[in-house]
Amino acid sequence: MRLASLPASTSENPARPRTRRTILSLLLIVYAISSSGAWAIPTPAPIERPPFSDTSIIQSRRLSALDEAFLEDLSRRSFQYFWEHADPHTGLVLDRAHTNGEGHNESEHSYRIASSAATGFGLTALCIAAERGWISRLEARERVRTTLRFYAERAEHKHGWFYHWMDQRSGERRWKSEFSSIDTALLLGGVLTARQYFRSDAELVRLATQIYERVDFSWMLGGHPTLLSHGWKPETGFLKPRWDSYSEHTILQLLAVGSPAHAITPLSWRAWSRMRMTFAGYTYLTGGPLFVHQYSHAWVDYRDRREGWYPYTNYFDNSVAATLAHRAFCISLASEFPSYTENLWGITASDSARGYVAWGGPPRDPAIDGTIVPAAAGGSLQFTPAVSLAALRTMKEKYGASIYGRYGFADAFNPLTGWVGPDVIGINIGITLLSAENLRTGNVWRWFMMNREIPHAMRMVGLNHSSPARRARRHAGKPTLNHMDQASATR
Repeated sequence: MRLASLPASTSENPARPRTRRTILSLLLIVYAISSSGAWAIPTPAPIERPPFSDTSIIQSRRLSALDEAFLEDLSRRSFQYFWEHADPHTGLVLDRAHTNGEGHNESEHSYRIASSAATGFGLTALCIAAERGWISRLEARERVRTTLRFYAERAEHKHGWFYHWMDQRSGERRWKSEFSSIDTALLLGGVLTARQYFRSDAELVRLATQIYERVDFSWMLGGHPTLLSHGWKPETGFLKPRWDSYSEHTILQLLAVGSPAHAITPLSWRAWSRMRMTFAGYTYLTGGPLFVHQYSHAWVDYRDRREGWYPYTNYFDNSVAATLAHRAFCISLASEFPSYTENLWGITASDSARGYVAWGGPPRDPAIDGTIVPAAAGGSLQFTPAVSLAALRTMKEKYGASIYGRYGFADAFNPLTGWVGPDVIGINIGITLLSAENLRTGNVWRWFMMNREIPHAMRMVGLNHSSPARRARRHAGKPTLNHMDQASATR
């Protein structure tokens, strides 16, 4: 697939609910007009470096009607992936599919490969879709029921842990994958979100509770007092790598500490290392590509909490800083890769012209070649809406149907070579959808945090509430753009 600078695509929109059709149609008409060039995205000024503090979220500029229309279209397209690529008998969601909507065929490596992580995003996507009226609440409930019944009653597990990769139709192990701790945790993110969204359905609550409480977190320690293993394989036992440094695993830690049945010690939260770095004036915990700062935050609301010991880390603010540093890092490569600009940036684990790459920065990954990954900005919508929206809208307006179609953005593209990835990847679509919803309504955070095990675990590990004044500022009114983001995104 080749890249061309084309007008933004407006075809293949999933149907809207009748009750919202008029208002949202008007917004999309306005948005389509703006995409033709009548309205231009404000170009951010060079990056400023505001002080990083516990007052980073303030009342600021609200999302515009054009922003809302763009996010509505992107989110509905993203949801369509999970609706079309979940098996009707297992609920398992494909790991990837072609951008034209077709699944991989028998001659392709990923034929019928589903992932537990993508399924966790898919369960959450069903709640978002039901709330927004993209599908009926009954349709969403029954798809959730199918999925929870499969995991509770039919899926192979080891002490409650599930395989990373499975055959979508049968649930059988694929690619000799492990019983994965992080993929099970991301699945549980969706399971527990659905438990609260459909809390009036006794069977769904029972199944979700059974799936969570069956997971033996202490067993996954594999003999270590505090550090969880990445997983377990039938052939070799526990994987040697452990969750021993800051990464995307914080949701796993909280699920483990908060487990009613198989909890691990709260001291495990302090057992993993925390490496800080500074780039472009932003100091933050780092641990790999940008997705490590995004996945747990799709469900866990860290906004009003910080660790009770020096340097009193607030993990939401940390992800804000990490995103802004990453944007600055991409801009710093512009002399070598002119594809990176203030409004075209983003590198995270994705497809590339040479295959799948877990790349990012800073520091620089030697594989970087000018490729842009929309999920980098998409997954940070909940942190840095001004710069993330500017990036995503610029991608769509500049390259249009070449990169934007049935499920939103292609997984990755390279403006310098014209390469466009032929696939979309479930977890990259998922983090974009959940992050957009958290920006717009905070609903995923709200639903997941209603599970009392999570706030309990946060208290146990020492994630204390911020000041009441800050909480009032943060939750007042509609979604707003944050102070640090705004400083980097406006003149």
